[in-house]
Amino acid sequence: MKMEKTESTKVDASGELTAAMRAKIERNRQRALMLRQARLASRSLATLEGATPSKVAKIIDSGAGFFIEEEGDGEQEQKVNTVVHQPAPVIQPDYLVCDDCDKPFMDSYLSNSFDLSVCDKCRDNEVKHKLISRTEAKQQYLLKDCDLDKREPPLKFILRKNPHNPHWGDMKLYLKLQVEKRCMEVWGSEEALEEARETREENREVQKQKRFNKKVKELRRAVRSSVWTKDTSIHQHQYGPEEVLDEEEDLYKKTCTTCGHELTYEKM
Repeated sequence: MKMEKTESTKVDASGELTAAMRAKIERNRQRALMLRQARLASRSLATLEGATPSKVAKIIDSGAGFFIEEEGDGEQEQKVNTVVHQPAPVIQPDYLVCDDCDKPFMDSYLSNSFDLSVCDKCRDNEVKHKLISRTEAKQQYLLKDCDLDKREPPLKFILRKNPHNPHWGDMKLYLKLQVEKRCMEVWGSEEALEEARETREENREVQKQKRFNKKVKELRRAVRSSVWTKDTSIHQHQYGPEEVLDEEEDLYKKTCTTCGHELTYEKM
């Protein structure tokens, strides 16, 4: 049978493809690309859902404007990179041992706030683990600011609102047990602490007596100044009628009867 050649399949005299043939090849190429993208998308979706494709289509570019699809085994075509990780070592948690009951525990209020290894069950807020203010620690145990803040290790404290006035600064509360220990580090013994307390009390009494004497002296001075008044009036001399003649100087003298002033004059 004789086939009639159409315009779309004709080749020009030079052997090159016509414009219509090149357009057809480009359409086939675009269609093949779209088909490949659709299959890749469906394969990725199946992998995410946990499905393993039994066969994978392999697309080969023929170089003539279209692609050739070959069916292949998915397990052979796909290469899965398996990363092997070493299992992490099992780390045992670091438990603390309570100083009172000798039982392990994870954390507690005293351990977090004051670095004291005592569990919450053994915590005694009334006696053993009582909290005291900074002022009380300084007055009762004769400690200075440097003993609390700069001596190693610095004492731990917590902040609480002032119960007397919430607008004042926050109170620093220390653990009484740790304050007593720091007091022994500073003074050495209970006897030395008692002697320091007695000396401070004596000095306080001396200073109190001095302040009292000073106030009494100021009071006496105020009373005297209120009773005594200075006479600021002008003095008028009052001379008696008697006249005394000084024969050597030929002068007469009169004496004031009030202040003893002598008036000297000469008679013509």
